[in-house]
Formats: sequence, C-alpha cells, structure tokens
Amino acid sequence: MIDIILKKGKEKAAVLRHPWIFSGAIEKVNGAPANGEVVKVCSAAKEFLAYGYYHSTSRIALRLLEWNEDRTVDKNWYQEKLKTAIASRERILNADTNTCRLVFSEADFLPGLIVDKYADFLSLQILSAGMEAIKADIIDILITALNPKGIFDKSDASARKHENMEGEQGLLWGENPPEFIEVLESGIIYHINIADGQKSGFYCDQRDNRQILSAYSKGKNVLDCFSYSGGFTLNCLQQGAANVISVDSSALALETLAHNLKLNGFKETLQTSIQSDVNKQLRILKEEGKKFDVIVLDPPKYAPSKSALDRAARAYKDLNRLGMLLLESRGILATFSCSGAVDMETFKQIIAWAALDAGKEVQILKQFNQPEDHPVRLSFPEGEYLKGLLLRVL
Repeated sequence: MIDIILKKGKEKAAVLRHPWIFSGAIEKVNGAPANGEVVKVCSAAKEFLAYGYYHSTSRIALRLLEWNEDRTVDKNWYQEKLKTAIASRERILNADTNTCRLVFSEADFLPGLIVDKYADFLSLQILSAGMEAIKADIIDILITALNPKGIFDKSDASARKHENMEGEQGLLWGENPPEFIEVLESGIIYHINIADGQKSGFYCDQRDNRQILSAYSKGKNVLDCFSYSGGFTLNCLQQGAANVISVDSSALALETLAHNLKLNGFKETLQTSIQSDVNKQLRILKEEGKKFDVIVLDPPKYAPSKSALDRAARAYKDLNRLGMLLLESRGILATFSCSGAVDMETFKQIIAWAALDAGKEVQILKQFNQPEDHPVRLSFPEGEYLKGLLLRVL
C-alpha cells in the first residue's frame, strides 16, 4: 500500500479523527496512487495515522476511513459499515414511515456515499472517487442486505466535479422505479419522482421538523414557501390548517404536490399552489395586503461555500424580512438554512438583522435540527448542515 506523508504539525486533524486532509498538508506521496485508491496516511515521523482515499487534484486530497492499522479496508469492511448504518435506522422505519436516509456519507464513516430508501427502492449518490471505485461492491452489499426492487443512481451532484467525475444517473440494478414511487412518512402518503426529482428524490431531512411546525397550524392560514412536493403543506393540512398556499418555482414539484393532496384525501379547496420565484411572490403578496398566521421559509442552499457567505447572508436576510412583514401579529415563522457554511449563531444573527429591518420583535420558540438518520459526528461538525428556527413574530 502506498504511503502518504504529512507535513510536520499537520497531523492534528487525523489524530482528532476528522475525515478530511487538505492537499496543502501533504509533504510526500511515496508512489503514484490512482485517484480513489486507498492509501496509508502517516505523520512526518512516519507513524501510522489512518487509511483513506487519495485524490491528486481535489482540494480534499485525503478522505479518511479507518484509524486502526490492523484493519483492512476491503469488501468485508464496507459490508460492516453499511450494515451498521442500516441497523441504526431500524427505529425510524415502521408502519407509518418507509422512507429515510440509510447512509449519510462521512457521518457513517463512508465518505462520498449517500443511500436513501424509498419504500422498496434505493437511491444512490456517489460523490467521491474512492466510492466510485468500489461501486460494484457497494451495490452487491446493498442487494444482499436489503433485497430492494431496484437501485437508481442519482450521482449528478456538482460535488462530483471536485473529483473530476461526470454526473451519472440511471438504473444500477433491478427494476426501473416507476414515474412515481408511493412512500409513507409519518402516516402521510407521498409520490416521489426519483429520476426527475431534486437531490435524491425527496427531502427526508425535514421529517421531524414538518411535524413540529404543523402542530402550530390548526385552524391557521399557512404560507409554505419553497414547498417542493408538499412536505410542510401536507403535514399542516393533516393537523387541520384552515388554508395553505404553497409556492415553488418548479412545475414538476407542484404537479407532484397535487398528486400528494389527492393521495391523502385532503380537500383541494384548502390548498392553493403558485408557481413563482418565492422572493417575487412574497413582494406580490405584500402589495396585495395578504397576511398569514404561519409561514415556512425553506430555501435551497444559498451558501455552497464560505466564499459565498456574505451574498447568502443578504439573501437570507431579505427573504426573512419579507416573511416577517406578511405575518399577523404573534404569527409563527419557521425559517431554515441548509447551507453548511452558515452555522446556527450566524443564522440567528442574520434573522436578528431581518427583524430589525422589518421593525419586528421576535422570540425563538425552538431550534430545528436534522433528524437522526442524518447524524453528526463530533469529529466532523461540517456534517451539521441543516438548521432552523421556530419564531414568534410580535
């Protein structure tokens, strides 16, 4: 196995079991490992630190896997990690929920691998060259462990570009998923389009937060912004919301939402869909003098990196300012950020600026987090990407 020697003083991340080593920390590569090959990572004193994937051109040159020198990173090793990840989700899957994230990349010691379960189908994302190199083994292990009807590749994320890999999408094994897969989450039926849907097909990371927010919606007028296929909309209707307006720029998302309304037997008169840019629509609603009791703001990732933080902060502030202006007195605002570069304290500060600009006093009722199928390793705080605030706007 090829050795990678780190510069003196650059071993701290590996010692603390952080899974990333940046290219600038490498002193010497003893050989010519292929991108994605498993290598031995050593300190400047030639002491073993970890095994990990190597990539010659990625800024993250090493993605660490195993810190026990006596372990061999082979198919049995991957099988053990996958079985552990799957077993840890058994509590989530029950008669009311048959969809969740089974594997969450670095959080499950499998950097660059994401696996989502949608009823009897699996959606797979491979975002690192190391995982790409052993894709066949991963598929074989998943077939044996889960016996799915089909496994679909959704490795079209921009993250693959960092490792010089093209996006890939298509059937990997078994049956092609139907246009709409019917799944259950918290007793609500959803139609999910894996092939054409966003990300892996569904945002299961908001499962707990949908239920928390919906408890405030009984008898209320709700505005669900960036509604996608209706997660918050459907939960609010289930809890007895008087009316829900759902806004999204995607026609496919709103078409799927319409399917989901019918599947659950909700009265169509209680919900209205608007295909529009959310910021534009919020301004229109303000001009029309509309007011709401509950507003959900769940935008896409505004800050893909720290370099985009300033621009993202302005976008989050303006979005939340508009939302606050549309709320009735003592109205409820559920606001989210899925940008890993925006930590919770920064997000709170942005919301405080928005409140100041809107001339509102705001109370924090609860902090939202990602659910247990999206765990955060203490040694990898970057895995905590989803955060949100449940606010009362006075």
